Amino acid sequence: MKTKNLSDLKAFLQSYADAMNIELVDVEFKMSKNPSLTIYIDTEDGVDLNTCEKFHREIDAPLDEFDFTLGSAYTLNVSSPGLDRPLKTARDFNKALGEQVEIKLYAPERGKKFFEGILVDFDENNIVVEIEGEQRKFALSTVAKVNIAIIFD
Repeated sequence: MKTKNLSDLKAFLQSYADAMNIELVDVEFKMSKNPSLTIYIDTEDGVDLNTCEKFHREIDAPLDEFDFTLGSAYTLNVSSPGLDRPLKTARDFNKALGEQVEIKLYAPERGKKFFEGILVDFDENNIVVEIEGEQRKFALSTVAKVNIAIIFD
């Protein structure tokens, strides 16, 4: 019997997400005293508790049949990715164009590892951010995390 991994699980869940017009953002499995499987979802209009609950009910029984944990017990959680979710996919970056973003680098550049600015462009290898009137290009291979900045008025 082939052991199933997170990629297999994500592929399995994708059809359920597609049928409900839900974006499957990420799947995370944590082994601990109380193992948990957390599925992060999003929609064009955002995610509320009702959406999470509907998706949870839709996938609960099929997940038991898929048997990702080979019979081991776990807690199933369905959640929004949160306000500070990392931008990972082209869809994420498209939605964030024109928004204030925070960039955290693996190593310092110009003496800094943290930058904030407006996301103006991206491709599969780079992001372009306007910082204090200057457009800066960052190679995604140097970026630890990009997320929309949370601004408190």
